[in-house]
Amino acid sequence: MMRSKKNVVMCVRKPNKEIVTAVENLNPLADKYKVLGLPFLRGIVMLFESFYMGMKSLIFSANTALEDEEGEAEGESVTFGYGLLAIVAVGVVGIVAVFFLLPFFLADWLNLSGVAFNVAEALIRLGMFAAYLGAISQWGEFKRVLRYHGAEHKAINAYEAGVPMEVEHVKKYSRLHPRCGTSFLFIVLIISIVLFSIMPNYGYAWRIAYRILLIPVIAGISYELLRISGKYRNNIVSRILTAPGMGFQLLTTKEPSDDMLEVSIAAVKKVTELSTPQTTVGT
Repeated sequence: MMRSKKNVVMCVRKPNKEIVTAVENLNPLADKYKVLGLPFLRGIVMLFESFYMGMKSLIFSANTALEDEEGEAEGESVTFGYGLLAIVAVGVVGIVAVFFLLPFFLADWLNLSGVAFNVAEALIRLGMFAAYLGAISQWGEFKRVLRYHGAEHKAINAYEAGVPMEVEHVKKYSRLHPRCGTSFLFIVLIISIVLFSIMPNYGYAWRIAYRILLIPVIAGISYELLRISGKYRNNIVSRILTAPGMGFQLLTTKEPSDDMLEVSIAAVKKVTELSTPQTTVGT
């Protein structure tokens, strides 16, 4: 999946080796409501839009893989409705419960307080995140998804370097990228640790409430930091700050095969064809 400001392109290789391409026109909320395009607010909007489009792409990929050779024609859009919105909602609730509330309850179970509590909660949250990434990286067919994730990053890195979008050139580039969602999740974890540590303690219920109410604030700050790291990716300070997130990408991306690179290259070519030369391409 590749996206620009106005379009999302999804490319999938069918069982008969044909690459099927679907194009979705984006109608970002920030274009309709200018206030949502302001710094920090745009990060909150982008988080939900990206999650939504990611689920949509996975459904399109699964449906295409199950079709026979007489399936949908190239360029057909993906249909969706309230069912997909429900999946996104369940996913958001699950993320909040597992990565924001569960570490709090586990740290509280250890009967700690003050700085010790915040450190324990942070270590539990980071440990759960690392364990989750490690588990999915070894999970059967999901390894293929991670190899395609690596193919996306290689294609974007090659595109941003200005080299010809051909397999022999693209395969030389890194499968790691500073604007990856994995890096975003790591920044979210770090920002949450800082904010939860400095919030005043008004009692047990308020401490739980912080873990939920501050999620939009955490998302907004994290998105801005991710944008800065991508803009100044060669700056030494930026490289140091993004190093942990890049390291986690060793778990969420794998080296792709040439035929996987062909799919990611097809997506980059299509999204750039639909966009202006100045448009940023990303996953």
